[in-house]
Amino acid sequence: MHPALLAFLIATIAAFGFGEPVQAATKVTVGVLKFGTVSWVLDTIQKNGLDKAEGIELDVVPLASSEATAVGLQGGSVDIIATDWLWVSRERSGGADFTFSPFTTALGAIMVPPNSPIKTLTDLKGKKLGVAGGPLDKSWLLIVAYALRTANLDLRTDTTQVFGAPPLLAEKAKQGEIDAVLNFWPYAARLEAAGFKQLIGIEDVVSELGAKGEVAMVGYVFSESWANENLKAVDGFLRAAAKADELLATSNEAWDAIRPLMRAEDQTTFEALRRRYREGIPERSTVENESDAKVLYQFLRELGGEKLVGPGAELAPGTFWKGGKS
Repeated sequence: MHPALLAFLIATIAAFGFGEPVQAATKVTVGVLKFGTVSWVLDTIQKNGLDKAEGIELDVVPLASSEATAVGLQGGSVDIIATDWLWVSRERSGGADFTFSPFTTALGAIMVPPNSPIKTLTDLKGKKLGVAGGPLDKSWLLIVAYALRTANLDLRTDTTQVFGAPPLLAEKAKQGEIDAVLNFWPYAARLEAAGFKQLIGIEDVVSELGAKGEVAMVGYVFSESWANENLKAVDGFLRAAAKADELLATSNEAWDAIRPLMRAEDQTTFEALRRRYREGIPERSTVENESDAKVLYQFLRELGGEKLVGPGAELAPGTFWKGGKS
């Protein structure tokens, strides 16, 4: 047969689907808080087909609370969630095999009203301080360690703390019911848009405590054994997430597409959220993040004890994902 005719026949057969079978995309189920910032990334991935390009198909499961995402991962109903490396280390100390890949270095901040007389941490003495989460919240304990080290101030005894949910505390701050508020970064950004000033960001705190750079506290978390069985899917997901972050770092159009998810009341709030998110996109290696996490772990262990970190005297080996087994 003439070579040209043979090539034509092969091309025709392939066009009708008789060539190499197309591999089905691997489904990756991600459990997320319905209005959490991780949903911004996942939506960007899906809208731009970044999952399909990696041979995976994202199945996004909105959940009501952080506890629900953890239960979903532990029970195997979702493959990946977003949480902090402290939770991962504690679980590993108890025999689990979860592992962590950085998502964001954005952390909380202490915010004060526009005309507040509070200019330094020392000015918080005797004041009412809102603290998002509870007495064992990571950002709170890191601020406590920082104040003890830099100002000889024990915020646990020198302030009156009001613990609560982030949106409730943001509202109390606006209404003047508390003098200052330590809140998670999206709520700090919203307060910033409302005219509040940042007294101190947790990013500044971690450097004083010995971190060499910005630390990713929150990341994508999954089972190590599941990851080793699904290496292409895990690698594909992490690459797709990185590409989504590249888009969000450089394209304003990408932000316009996810604006409905952000629940930004006005343009100022939208821009504050966008700016703070972009600042939190991780730029350092996993090894650098892990090295700093080990340093911060000791402060958290000292102040939060076993109730916070579990039985481990140090960050559990394997907490940070470094790729699959060769």
